[in-house]
Amino acid sequence: MDEKTEELRDIFLDVSDDGAVTESQEASRGSLADTDEAGVADRLGDVIARMRERYEFRTDLADEALTTAVRLFYEGADDGTIAAQVGADEPDVVEARLDLHLLRDEDTEAPFDLAEFRRRVANDDPSVAELAAEFDIDESWSAHYRRVVAAQDAARRVSHRFQSEFEDVLTDAGLSTQHTAALRDDGLDEATEDIDSLDSGADVSM
Repeated sequence: MDEKTEELRDIFLDVSDDGAVTESQEASRGSLADTDEAGVADRLGDVIARMRERYEFRTDLADEALTTAVRLFYEGADDGTIAAQVGADEPDVVEARLDLHLLRDEDTEAPFDLAEFRRRVANDDPSVAELAAEFDIDESWSAHYRRVVAAQDAARRVSHRFQSEFEDVLTDAGLSTQHTAALRDDGLDEATEDIDSLDSGADVSM
């Protein structure tokens, strides 16, 4: 490096004050994150309010508790943990999740053919008692699985739009939604396979 170049470099370092610029950039990024975080609850609340307008919620939880439930669900909390945080019983949290189209893998882990269960519900609209007898399960589980397939179908009919909106809000705030996005896609695949099975058995003769 010649003398002229070295002199220009020294001038540049003095003027730019590199350390101060870095601190300023970090402060700016922190402020942006804080601003996003402050608006997360409001944005999630807006999605929940629109869902309430579209669907008849069964949950008794208030929107504030539902907002907390959504955030904790995407953080990977189980239903028991969410229930403790919002001051509710675990079954109440499950009810709320299904209202919000938020399903877990275990929701569809049934000791019978859930696709056949879905077909039976779609074709004949049997009672909870009839389903319990046919699939050899308690009526409480019959009611639960009926709620599960209804939530899956409702989410599919809107192309999982509300789940995507929840994920967009949390992604904007810098929170990961990869795990739950995968659950959403798996649920969509399963529901689609069930529908294909229904279609393949339909009478299409003219």
